[in-house]
Amino acid sequence: MKEKRLIGRHTGQEKGPLLICFGGMHGNEPAGIQALSILFKLLELEPESNPDFRFRGRIVGFKGNLRAIENGVRFLNRDLNRQWRPEVVEYVLNTPVSKLRHEELEILELHTAVMEEIQDYQPDEVIVLDLHTTTAYGGIFSIATDDPKSVNIAVELHAPVITGLLEGIQGTTLHYFNTENIGVETTTVCFESGQHEETLSVNRAIAAIINCMRTIGCVRSEDVENRHDALLIEYARGLPKVSELITTHSIEPEDHFRMVPDYKNFQKVKQGEILAFDRNGPIEAIEDGLILMPLYQKQGEDGFFLIRAVSQAVFQ
Repeated sequence: MKEKRLIGRHTGQEKGPLLICFGGMHGNEPAGIQALSILFKLLELEPESNPDFRFRGRIVGFKGNLRAIENGVRFLNRDLNRQWRPEVVEYVLNTPVSKLRHEELEILELHTAVMEEIQDYQPDEVIVLDLHTTTAYGGIFSIATDDPKSVNIAVELHAPVITGLLEGIQGTTLHYFNTENIGVETTTVCFESGQHEETLSVNRAIAAIINCMRTIGCVRSEDVENRHDALLIEYARGLPKVSELITTHSIEPEDHFRMVPDYKNFQKVKQGEILAFDRNGPIEAIEDGLILMPLYQKQGEDGFFLIRAVSQAVFQ
């Protein structure tokens, strides 16, 4: 199973940070996995066209929810990217494998794989980049923790940065993969590269990984082509550089939630506008804002997020 989970590994000649990238933490989001597969081929070929190329540190790519990926669904029992809680991880690590369910096995295997990489490479710092896509079209974005280094990496991805989102959800990789839980200085960033099946989502994810490698010092700026920046900047054109969470509309299966069709990420909505329906009737926007990640798939715990643009002066 470990061999099936590893997408690739590249270690530079010079010691540096350990960059761990996750693709497919949700099994119906293949773009991150495809992007990482291409990236490792690019790293292998780069010295042939650029003899001066030097890589510092190590980058490792892992498939996230392997069992869900094989079934083409977001998750099997429970959303893996809502289960990264210290108490859940502790339970998983101290429970016989025979008693663990699908996503609990994923946590066990991923946690073990990450810790083995840290033990093997002995880095001074770990960076985690979690690659995702959304069911809706209309914009890329990054999610940072409140760690200034996470924010800096997110800003350098040239995508809108969403703050406060971690207050509206729990148990994500951004919540768990930190210095306290991992035991080494650890910084985590999430990047959403577009719609699940959109071809350009793969290209934008590749650009984000490369930009991240540049920001944390794995590669030199002169070795990164401008087209990677240009691709992200172009797709983020016209979008707010920084936004903050207004509200999260959480849902349960018995709610029979259904989103009004054709909403796109960052689409403006007005207070009182009907955004969705559930068993209790219409669901309205509580104030003017922008909609983010409207749910157009059967699985998921979040119907939509409502955000507002904020000035960079306030953000800084």
